[in-house]
Amino acid sequence: SMWYLYLIECRNGAYYAGITNDLAARYAAHVGGRGAKYTKANPPLRLLASKAFPDRTTASRAEWEIRQLPKSKKLAYLAEL
Repeated sequence: SMWYLYLIECRNGAYYAGITNDLAARYAAHVGGRGAKYTKANPPLRLLASKAFPDRTTASRAEWEIRQLPKSKKLAYLAEL
């Protein structure tokens, strides 16, 4: 099954990146306050973007890479993948 790297815009203006193999369920968990400590404290406003990967390893590598970037470059990074 495919894995997805996703980027969420939070209510505090920050971006949250994560990976999942079920994007709809994971986003619903974030909205419901069950997705992660960070999104429980800073609820999501919207899903900004996502990118599919063939396996968890590749998605995890991309997640690590996007988390190293400043906020201003995160959307462009996803668009370039």
